Amino acid sequence: MRQRLPSLKWPLIVQPLLLQLTILFLGLVGMIALATRIDSGGPYTDETITPVIAGAIVRDGDGRLAVRMTRELAALRAETPALWYIAEDDAGRRVGFGQVPVEYAAFSGVLRQLAYGHVRDRFAPHVMSAVIRREPSPAGPLTIMGHGKLTELSFTVLLASSVGALPVALLMVLVSFIATPLIVRRSLAGVAQIAREAERIGAGSRAARLSEEHVPVEIAPLVRAVNDALGRLDEGYERQRRFIASAAHELRTPIAILRVKVDAAPEPATRRLGIDIERLANLAEQMLDLQRLDSAWHEQAFDLALLVRRVAADLAPLVIAADRSIEVVVDHAQQVSGDASAIERVLTNLVQNAIDHGGRSVTIRVQGTAVEVEDNGPGIPPDERERVFEPFHRLRPRSTGSGLGLHLVQHVVQRHGGHVSISDARGGGTVARVEFPPVRPALRDTP
Repeated sequence: MRQRLPSLKWPLIVQPLLLQLTILFLGLVGMIALATRIDSGGPYTDETITPVIAGAIVRDGDGRLAVRMTRELAALRAETPALWYIAEDDAGRRVGFGQVPVEYAAFSGVLRQLAYGHVRDRFAPHVMSAVIRREPSPAGPLTIMGHGKLTELSFTVLLASSVGALPVALLMVLVSFIATPLIVRRSLAGVAQIAREAERIGAGSRAARLSEEHVPVEIAPLVRAVNDALGRLDEGYERQRRFIASAAHELRTPIAILRVKVDAAPEPATRRLGIDIERLANLAEQMLDLQRLDSAWHEQAFDLALLVRRVAADLAPLVIAADRSIEVVVDHAQQVSGDASAIERVLTNLVQNAIDHGGRSVTIRVQGTAVEVEDNGPGIPPDERERVFEPFHRLRPRSTGSGLGLHLVQHVVQRHGGHVSISDARGGGTVARVEFPPVRPALRDTP
């Protein structure tokens, strides 16, 4: 099961959001503490008394203001024994209740000109603390000045600031969850680009490097480290390739000399060493084939059926000498783009492998851009069908093969963007199927 990788989205959303909300909360607490410290004028009269008072004022038959006892007003009077209030309409008519301080007698006739205010006294029992509000009532608009429940500044400021801060906090949360993913995606667009570049790097494009142009400065060191690692891998691969090529090339001359001496030897036992020498020569040639794939690559479009027939004709003497038969069947053929000589070596290796390890007959079947090489031999066990493509892997330790043929086949096919697989033949034996991608339009009908 693939492990789920951590995402940057949630840390970049949740952590900054928590930090912002913490700063907002601490700022509000600081503002409340500062306001409480600065303000020393005493407690406020609770503003909720004025709507209750306004709801109880009506007009009598003469149009004068009168108070009717409502349930809310009765509860307010019971809760606040020191309750007093004055209500005045726009015509200057007024009604009051309780012991209104004499200091507020001057408000008579001018209260209607006020709309909002708080009056606070400094000393207990704070009977002069009052609130002024313009309220609608059954008697019409009224200006009410009243004294009732007292509340401290800190509570008032906390309540007001909480009501004001809640929409801000919700807006911050909403913006964070919507804007942050967009910002992250846009900021990391360069990372997605280098990921696509990395996917295109393969054995045939080892000189390619990741671009540092559009990545954030924080990720640039990682990109440079990857490019440096790719450079070191290229150097190691190149040293290994040169060593294999040099070793294979240097072996050709002593192998050729040894072959001549063995063939000319009078002793039968010495001449029987020719089989091992042939295997050694084949191994050296296949090592050179692997080297030539990287150094000499000529891509063109060609007819796959013609290439298959040429390979079958070239190998016909070898098939006859081994007392085998070979057949070419073309269902429908298409053009293939790639290195024709490399694909020819693929087909040659598959046919030689079928001759050496298969049955009495070999069939080469062309189906569009795919080729199947089928034999009627003992077959390959299912658990070995992937391992046979490993270098120097052989099904039978005493086999005369070099163990590089199918590895070379897979290397060439993958270089062409194709796929090679092994399966059972319907009548017994093995089917090696090679599938190539269709020819690119730019190369179609190229001679």
